[in-house]
Amino acid sequence: MSDETTQAPAASVAPARIRGGRDSRDIGIDLGTANTLVYMRGHGIVLNEPSVVAVKAGSTTALAVGAEAKETIGRTPGSITAIRPLRDGVISDYEAAEEMIRHFVRKAVPGRRPRTRMVVCVPSGVTPVERRAIVHAADRAGARAVHLIEEPMAAAIGAGLPVSDARGSMVVDIGGGTTEVAVISLGGIVTAQSLRVGGDRMDAAITDFVRKEHQLLIGERTAEDIKVAIGSAGPVPEDPALEMRAFTVRGRQKVGGLPMTLDLTASEVRSALDEPVEAIIAAVRTTLEECPPELSGDVMEHGIVLTGGGALLPGLDVRIAAATGIPVHVADNPLDCVAIGSGKCVEDFDNLQKLLKAS
Repeated sequence: MSDETTQAPAASVAPARIRGGRDSRDIGIDLGTANTLVYMRGHGIVLNEPSVVAVKAGSTTALAVGAEAKETIGRTPGSITAIRPLRDGVISDYEAAEEMIRHFVRKAVPGRRPRTRMVVCVPSGVTPVERRAIVHAADRAGARAVHLIEEPMAAAIGAGLPVSDARGSMVVDIGGGTTEVAVISLGGIVTAQSLRVGGDRMDAAITDFVRKEHQLLIGERTAEDIKVAIGSAGPVPEDPALEMRAFTVRGRQKVGGLPMTLDLTASEVRSALDEPVEAIIAAVRTTLEECPPELSGDVMEHGIVLTGGGALLPGLDVRIAAATGIPVHVADNPLDCVAIGSGKCVEDFDNLQKLLKAS
């Protein structure tokens, strides 16, 4: 199940073989809280790795980045710290983010390359200060020009929605740090909600539930494994056996500190996820309430499209449909929609430049 109720696979995509040409200078980056994806013009997605950096304590020296760094989370000695440079979809550690972007760009475009033109995806609710931080980090990582595109717009493009038509299209992109809800028409976002709730908040909800209800301490990786294995947002008609499943959890007792094992049921996990799921549904309802009547009719006719890792949470589409009375569809390949959308802007830059925010 980044991006993130479920996160994208940790393994990176093999770098493309570059023979020069202007396509090698243009890339799209989905700078996600959980995973970063790089799309290269003419080659598609060439890198997909966790947004994690392992640094030496007391310094900014990166010892590992990406999949290698993620393996160290919760297992590092005191001299090494594994950090995630992005929180809630924005940069929380500028120096680590800069190092991570530089590492990923070099890995995706091996060898000595000209400074690249980058299209970087950002949450629709970021502040001007947060936008500048992303632009500066990309610039110092080797960009000759940086263009920003809002994540719901990129997700809609990647999902194949007609964003340039005079028709309302609604997308809900659920990533690792944020949920972006937007109604799009004529190449612009008409109304939107940016909610700092996503896969990370769901993992935290599971961690809190296990601690409060079972007096057991678990880490974020274990919480994510639980979510992927037996997590759900509501009934799943195509998988009725899900209700009967359990997951063996290993952790440390809250009192006493000794190792402990318990079997966590799917219904318990659903209960734990109820709060973040309700927050997402509330954002969807608020966006619909603020939508112009003509576009509301379009959304009612064509439905809501879910993208991002959270779209893969079983039962979420059914629950949103029940709460809104509108059909809900999960996009094809939802984990990659934002990266594909930024890549389409790179592939057809002249025609789609109006959707970008030059910086």
